[in-house]
Amino acid sequence: MYGRGDRGETDLFGGGRVPKNHPRVECYGELDELSSIIGLCRSLLKKRHRDLDEILRGVQEALFRIGAELASADRSRLTIELASENDVEALDKLIEEFEARLPPLKHFIYPGGSLTGSMLHVARAVCRRAERSAVALSLTEQVNPYILSYLNRLSTLLFILARHVNLSEGVGEEIWRGRGLG
Repeated sequence: MYGRGDRGETDLFGGGRVPKNHPRVECYGELDELSSIIGLCRSLLKKRHRDLDEILRGVQEALFRIGAELASADRSRLTIELASENDVEALDKLIEEFEARLPPLKHFIYPGGSLTGSMLHVARAVCRRAERSAVALSLTEQVNPYILSYLNRLSTLLFILARHVNLSEGVGEEIWRGRGLG
């Protein structure tokens, strides 16, 4: 039925309605925004970075599962795999693999570079916002702790992938001269 949300409410999976500005709806809405930006990144890098396209497709799959979990009033009724340690470990492996290919950071860098690298930085910033929303939600409602870990690691991976893309496309990093990292 069209228009069920015309009065500012939306349905949760498994039943129940909440206002559209409910922290749960805000959180999974930000995951949807993140997945959309990742989709844009995939379309930009598909031809030159097929390996990254496959990685980001897997991230979108995980974000859909996490979004469904957050949109569910009763997680026990879900028929999908819930966020788990395996999801977090998969990101840890990717972080380790791609970070090993990069020069170490000695300064903060400005987000930017190539179009694809820049969009990956945008995805990272949106991921951090989604993580903050998930943390806020976890203060008032039960949230699977692996969701928080996954979003934290994902922002790191997106930063590293932005650096990787810029390096592979020959675009240098612009250093912020304000202070060093160590």
